[in-house]
Amino acid sequence: MSNISLAELRGPAVILSVHIADVGVRSLPGVLRARPGPVDTPGLRYARTTFTGPVAAGPPRLRPGRAALIAAWEDDSALDRFLSSSPLARQLADGWLVRLRPVRVAGAWGPLPVRTDPAADAALTEEDGPVAVLTLGRLRLRRAMPFLRASSSASGRAAADPALVASLAMARPPRTVSTFSLWRSVSAMRQYAYGSAGPQHRNAVREHQADPFHHEAAFLRCRPYGARGLLDGREPVTAASVPSASASSVVPPHSPRAGEAPASFGPDPAGGS
Repeated sequence: MSNISLAELRGPAVILSVHIADVGVRSLPGVLRARPGPVDTPGLRYARTTFTGPVAAGPPRLRPGRAALIAAWEDDSALDRFLSSSPLARQLADGWLVRLRPVRVAGAWGPLPVRTDPAADAALTEEDGPVAVLTLGRLRLRRAMPFLRASSSASGRAAADPALVASLAMARPPRTVSTFSLWRSVSAMRQYAYGSAGPQHRNAVREHQADPFHHEAAFLRCRPYGARGLLDGREPVTAASVPSASASSVVPPHSPRAGEAPASFGPDPAGGS
């Protein structure tokens, strides 16, 4: 799976939003059945509601009553209209919402053509500030067990990293698997993915390259530029901006090779350096 250049990408420039809310066990099925689309939601390019669970070692675990929405929009005005008028938005309103600008993409996700912003990517690298990563995968069922084993190992390593501020596994069984993660810095994210201290992520990458886990997968590195609400008692983007003495900020000695892309269900750096 190779990194995609700007010239190879098709479709409009979009912004992304991730919504996470504790809607309750009774309301969860209704939220999951919601399927907003471009016809009834002007400016919407893609939307998917999902179950959620923690990013952690061990078998997948669902969080009862918590739902997520991943969406792509033409612009902020389209997202604002959705927030002000949609019944689904009202159901998610008491949770946390983060706005994301994609700056780098590896792989491809058919329902979501994305054009990235090289200037935003350069600024993100230069500032080395908070970075969000969204992974999307359509699982090959015959590869489900190897995928889960590799993901468990990589996710356990990520969950223990002090530079990981927030993370969430999202899924619509049996095939759709996704993660969202927020890191204190680009360099800390790279250290997790390709540093010498923990080989779990690199091992997952190699296993995926030998026999892909997914029919298709995309890994999007994004700049978080707006958030509202709380997730587990705090606002993660603000928390990510606060310096942490324990958070790693060392550029790793190893950078991904050309064509190398992340593979695990855990947090990933969306196409490397």
